[in-house]
Amino acid sequence: MTISEDFITDEGGDFEATGSTYPTAFGVTFTPVVSGVLIAVLGLAATLYLLLNVVMPAFQKYQELQTSRTQKQGLVSQKEAVLQQNEQLRIDLARVRQQRTEVLALFANERTFDTLLLDLNRVIESGNASPGRNATRARLKRFVPATTSSEIITDGSLGSAVNGKLKRQVVNVELEGTFEQTQAIIRNIERLQPLLLVKDYQSTLAQGTSNQQGARLVGSPGTITTSFQLQALMPVSADEAQKAAAANPPPK
Repeated sequence: MTISEDFITDEGGDFEATGSTYPTAFGVTFTPVVSGVLIAVLGLAATLYLLLNVVMPAFQKYQELQTSRTQKQGLVSQKEAVLQQNEQLRIDLARVRQQRTEVLALFANERTFDTLLLDLNRVIESGNASPGRNATRARLKRFVPATTSSEIITDGSLGSAVNGKLKRQVVNVELEGTFEQTQAIIRNIERLQPLLLVKDYQSTLAQGTSNQQGARLVGSPGTITTSFQLQALMPVSADEAQKAAAANPPPK
């Protein structure tokens, strides 16, 4: 076996040193492992930066917007509730005014009191029986106002709740008729439009009389003389109520 001289080299020959192909900075060679770790650290740092400077402020702003939205929704709900309450109050106020009008219509007033004598005469005439030769007719004997003007009620006679809110005008009445006529008259007085109170009712029964007519006695029924007070109740005006409150202050 022979050995070729071509493989014999000079021991003094120089080989070119093979250098590293990875970059180096600050004494650190950026091998793939080092580069991967560095990239991961840089990525984590960028993520933290974005999280702290972009995501968190945006999330905080979102939370503030959500809180503001909730507060505004609460305000809207409150306003809607207030509007509903106002509407209900308007309905209730209209109902109260209607009821007040209906209640006030039950009371007397200056105009209805001025016609009270005519109304009472009409009631008495309607209580008369069919006229006959010996029929007894009911009649009004006396109609005298007890006071020259109306007085505001402050004595608690109708309850303390109406003190200073109602006034009354009193008339002394005396009428004559049979029991049935008197009963019908009192009943019809209660049906009159203005609110009237009957007070101090007194009746006196008179004896019937008999007359001779041929062979037949004709008897007239006994009559009743009835006296009472009619109290016409009227609502007071705002000025009258203020004057009554000043004249009669509540006890301390």
